Amino acid sequence: MLKVSGLHLHYGASHALRGIDLVAERGKVTCVLGRNGVGKTSLMRAVTGLENPSAGSIHWDDIDLLALPVHRRAAAGIAFVPQGREIFPLLTVEENLKTGFSALPRSKRSVPDEVFELFPVLKQMLKRRGGDLSGGQQQQLAIARALVLRPSLLVLDEPTEGIQPSIIKDIERIIALLASRGDMAVILVEQYFEFARALADEIAVMDRGEIVLAGEKTALSEDAVRGHLTV
Repeated sequence: MLKVSGLHLHYGASHALRGIDLVAERGKVTCVLGRNGVGKTSLMRAVTGLENPSAGSIHWDDIDLLALPVHRRAAAGIAFVPQGREIFPLLTVEENLKTGFSALPRSKRSVPDEVFELFPVLKQMLKRRGGDLSGGQQQQLAIARALVLRPSLLVLDEPTEGIQPSIIKDIERIIALLASRGDMAVILVEQYFEFARALADEIAVMDRGEIVLAGEKTALSEDAVRGHLTV
């Protein structure tokens, strides 16, 4: 289980995160919702080690994540699919997938067969450069690259951004499948409420660096959640 407690993050004089508490359990999808600029990505970057909080704690099971650099968090089973995908456009699909090997012991440096079962289009495109793929295919590649780590915590930052509806449905199906197996916790950052509602077990809504609504999806008012997503 991921447990974030009393987390604060500053960028200079800017107070980006203000006392964040968040829990994400294996077998569940925890959706973090909010408008642009409310701190969602900063929170995910703090969890994955790309930002250093100024106060608070982050634990994955009994591991103190704040004591670990990024590569050791990845080795501990934490995988991040960043907003904007951030694949390597000049590397082939196969080479992009293999970049996930760096956090793995030599005995596990292979692409799991499951990756191609979930994303069969990638198997057909192994020798194509990442930059030649469509936006939707690049997003599939970014998720597949994260799955090469065989993660126990998968963090996805706005995976539907700029993606065609047919691939959004594929991504929705895959996220639901991964969570349903019970051995992986999924944190999904989204602005697209319908996508989040279809997948979420738990919802946390952010505004101005704070979580202002949180709980099981069925216990939260949809109108209240939507009210924090509209400009």
